[in-house]
Amino acid sequence: MAFEGLSERLQAVMQRLRGKGKVTEADVKEAMREVRLALLEADVNFKVVKSFVNNVRERAVGQEVLKSLTPGQQVIKVVNEELTALMGGEQSKLVKANRPPTVIMMVGLQGAGKTTTSSKLARYLTKQNHRPLLVAGDIYRPAAIRQLQVLGEQLNTPVFSLGDQVSPVEIAEQGIAHAKEHHYDYVIIDTAGRLHIDETMMDELKAIQEKVKPDEVLLVVDAMTGQDAVNVAKAFNEQLGLTGVVLTKLDGDTRGGAALSVKAVTDCPIKFVGMGEKTDALEPFFPDRMASRILGMGDVLTLIEKAQSAVDEEKARALERKMRTQTFTLEDFLDQLQQVRKMGPLDEMLAMIPGAGQVKGLKNLKVDEKQISRVEAIIRSMTREEKLHPEIINASRRKRIAKGSGTTVQDVNRLLKQFEDMKKMMKQFTSMSKMKKKKRGFRFPFMS
Repeated sequence: MAFEGLSERLQAVMQRLRGKGKVTEADVKEAMREVRLALLEADVNFKVVKSFVNNVRERAVGQEVLKSLTPGQQVIKVVNEELTALMGGEQSKLVKANRPPTVIMMVGLQGAGKTTTSSKLARYLTKQNHRPLLVAGDIYRPAAIRQLQVLGEQLNTPVFSLGDQVSPVEIAEQGIAHAKEHHYDYVIIDTAGRLHIDETMMDELKAIQEKVKPDEVLLVVDAMTGQDAVNVAKAFNEQLGLTGVVLTKLDGDTRGGAALSVKAVTDCPIKFVGMGEKTDALEPFFPDRMASRILGMGDVLTLIEKAQSAVDEEKARALERKMRTQTFTLEDFLDQLQQVRKMGPLDEMLAMIPGAGQVKGLKNLKVDEKQISRVEAIIRSMTREEKLHPEIINASRRKRIAKGSGTTVQDVNRLLKQFEDMKKMMKQFTSMSKMKKKKRGFRFPFMS
């Protein structure tokens, strides 16, 4: 998970400060020493670390912090604000052209995930009710054009291609003309990458840029390369004048140094981050939310947004009714499980809940996705009658369900027991809710 090591170290430092009734300059100095080491170990640029620590120390030993009623909390607030500022302060949105289409030129080294990110960006724009067109401008890497076409088919997004015998400049130019003619409002140009930065590559990118004058030049860079990612961003920015960075594989980088360094070193905002391999695993980058996540304060806004996009509102209302009337079935349980899984890995969801890291049992919880798949397989192996009335599942039915789902009878028994326990818990909550209403007397639903 992104920032895992850094997050643990910083949270430990902040926890010690939080527990102090009085914070001295010596306490701040000691805390900043640990913060400095944590940032360096996370592969954050050393100049960035020095500047960050100095800024925090300067503010943290000020009168408004040390003499406040909650100095520990005030220091944490300063660290949170400085972390947010380090990553750009506020969200940097995509530029929108005055007259469509808005042209986005994707650049980067080979292997950073440029083609995949182009398709993910197209999906993101489609979900925002736009009509994007993908342009296959990488004529050098074998099967690059075909890869983009396959991704386009999966997402139902059109791909413009002239093959690999036409110059990338001409492909980009004709792609934009095609977009204007067919009323696409975004054009995403996938350009060629190299294994390293060279003059030929930059000259070609400059030629495309000069010809089509893109509204956005986004650098796709692999977060797992750490400081190399920052150096690549710096080199591309000097040559092309980037408008933004997309950090891929941030979910696989436990250090996260690139995310904390790239804005400070290049003055180029991070616009998106790749948080997985799925086509919807591209998220707009919010510095304040990321800072909050790193410090263990959760990220409720992102969690709500994920829930809103994954959970069907009608089904949620129906579920609430069923829980209230105690008619919740295994069929409903399976449906809810599938909706929650759409939101992403469950351990990532837990990390977004404020204070989850401090709850015993949740801190190092690793959710076994295979176990969830087994539960789904068991429920799918049941007949509709069994899902609606699990009490009819006798020994022979349990054997059949286990065989059909590739699990054991013990697995089936465990699921049925957990489901029964959950229904009892729902019954208790419903009873408690009814008792509270009787005590309070009648109130409108919107009254507290």
